[in-house]
Amino acid sequence: MFSRDLYEIIHVIGIAMLFVAIGGVAVHAANGGTRTNTSTRGLVATLFGVGSFLILLGGFGMMARLGLVRGAPPGWLTVKMVIWLVLSGLVLLPYRRPALARPFLLFLPLLAGVAVYMAVYKPF
Repeated sequence: MFSRDLYEIIHVIGIAMLFVAIGGVAVHAANGGTRTNTSTRGLVATLFGVGSFLILLGGFGMMARLGLVRGAPPGWLTVKMVIWLVLSGLVLLPYRRPALARPFLLFLPLLAGVAVYMAVYKPF
């Protein structure tokens, strides 16, 4: 088993990869791009998939190291999991609704801020 710190580093690298991929999709869609007319589709998809996996790997590794494996997760952790699900499901929203691509770019840091708040302060 790895240390909690290593799991945290893996988690943060995954978050960075996920946000780079989602931000890239949103900027491309905001500039009029589509899923079919991009030369970096494979790279962005790989960043998104690997980033998502690393978030889960690091997150569940930290949960195990913190002893949160058994029973219902605390509220702050549930909020973080919901944010991860939302981010995973919203990656194609800018292509489906290009008018929402710009507001989406503003929404991403807000979700990140809520997730960081939950992780640092563990309010409930």
